[in-house]
Amino acid sequence: MLLEGRKHLDERGVITFNNDFDASQIKRIYTIENHSIEFIRGWQGHAIEQRWFAAMRGSFEISVIKVDDFDKPSKDLLIEKYILKDNKLTYLHIPAGYITAIKALELFSKLLVLADYGMGEISDEYRFELDYFK
Repeated sequence: MLLEGRKHLDERGVITFNNDFDASQIKRIYTIENHSIEFIRGWQGHAIEQRWFAAMRGSFEISVIKVDDFDKPSKDLLIEKYILKDNKLTYLHIPAGYITAIKALELFSKLLVLADYGMGEISDEYRFELDYFK
């Protein structure tokens, strides 16, 4: 689900903002910078944890799959794709039960990641090979 951000420009500069985003669930914040635009980080995700993504610099393509079985997911699950750009503070919410593959579309892109569990609070990380899903 996209929480569309906005931008305000005046003689003082630019403000990007997202008044619809509720950060009360956030316990951890980090950033991702892929080493190249050819590299795809994924598939990985969580059965319990949620994530929110926002492009801080550059742009990203985030591919998302709702997993039917984390032990042996179907190989033909629907892949949804979202583009995040740094021109507005738009958040992509990834609910529990989903996995993602993250690709930077521009050099030096930086992705903000917010999580609703602290590091090591629960064991809930699942990874699959990039070519697992068709």
